[in-house]
Amino acid sequence: MSLLPHLGHGIGLRPPHYPRVADGTARVDWFEVIAENFMIPGGRPLRVLEQARTLAPVVLHGVSMNLGGSDPLNERHLGELERLIGRFEPAWVSEHLCWGAYGRYYAHDLLPLPYTDEALAHVADRIRHVQERLGRRILIENVSSYLTFTHSTMPEWTFLAGVAEAADCGILLDVNNVYVSAMNHGFSPHAYLAGLPPDRIGQIHLAGHSDAGTHLVDTHDHPVPSPVWDLYADAVRRFGPIATLVEWDDRIPAFEELVAEAERARAIEAEVLGARRQLA
Repeated sequence: MSLLPHLGHGIGLRPPHYPRVADGTARVDWFEVIAENFMIPGGRPLRVLEQARTLAPVVLHGVSMNLGGSDPLNERHLGELERLIGRFEPAWVSEHLCWGAYGRYYAHDLLPLPYTDEALAHVADRIRHVQERLGRRILIENVSSYLTFTHSTMPEWTFLAGVAEAADCGILLDVNNVYVSAMNHGFSPHAYLAGLPPDRIGQIHLAGHSDAGTHLVDTHDHPVPSPVWDLYADAVRRFGPIATLVEWDDRIPAFEELVAEAERARAIEAEVLGARRQLA
């Protein structure tokens, strides 16, 4: 059973599609928005988010909390997020399991952690603080990576599962990120899924990536490719129906094309669950 309500199959709301929200024609199951884009005192983005909230449930997705960093957590950032939550009442809140700042200088990237017991305890403690501050459980997302650390003592999926258990938080499973990292580092993406606790999975991300020749890059500027769809089907077989969202952040297509990707996810979920019921 899913950790959170199954909202269906949504899309990431980005500025090119704001007019569809403003005129009320953006019909989807739910929206995910980048929280930092709305931590502002006023303006069009907040008006659009207010309108989106009348059309469908909204989820806040963070990109700069620096959960894995060594700097103290940014309490001003948490306060702004807390106010945003109070205003828009999102279905849930998520953030990345990574670091991205040192000495208050931000890399503007989602950088991987070494998979060690020390790092696990450090990040779990910080997640617990965030959850206590916000008064709610959050989801943490696995990121794509392009290097590994010699200090790591466990595979990524064991680390992710361990953090979720120690912090009592949920997991936002990015299936594309699993595939990208698996191809870059030579592990099985299916073994990754098999190593995760089903009762911690609260949401799934799908996206496209680019092939740089020597490695894959998580670019969110292509349709979801076939291998990622196949891995998504495996995730549905393992975890059941989970709220699923399609991310597209560059070379953003027409609204209808993005919704078609979400509908493809819906069809795959229905097919997998139908086959599972026949075997039961």
